[in-house]
Amino acid sequence: MPRTRETSSTGNSARRGGRRGAERARPRKYTRVNAEVVDYKDLNLLRRFLSDKGKTRGRRVTGLSRAHQRQLSVAVKRAREIALLPYVGER
Repeated sequence: MPRTRETSSTGNSARRGGRRGAERARPRKYTRVNAEVVDYKDLNLLRRFLSDKGKTRGRRVTGLSRAHQRQLSVAVKRAREIALLPYVGER
């Protein structure tokens, strides 16, 4: 007798590369900020996307698009270069 596999809908979709939690689309954080371009001089905005250690948060965490995440990383690098932001976070 051939073996049949019983699979659940949640476990099987995760193995096939399905997205978990795709029921609800999260709003972009960047659109809530109401800015079109990320500016390196806007430190309050930049700090919102940095961790406690000073690392930039990933796109999955921030909810930014690719283009906005790229603008954010360039702005953080520029702000660090002219000493508006520290390279290392607080300990």
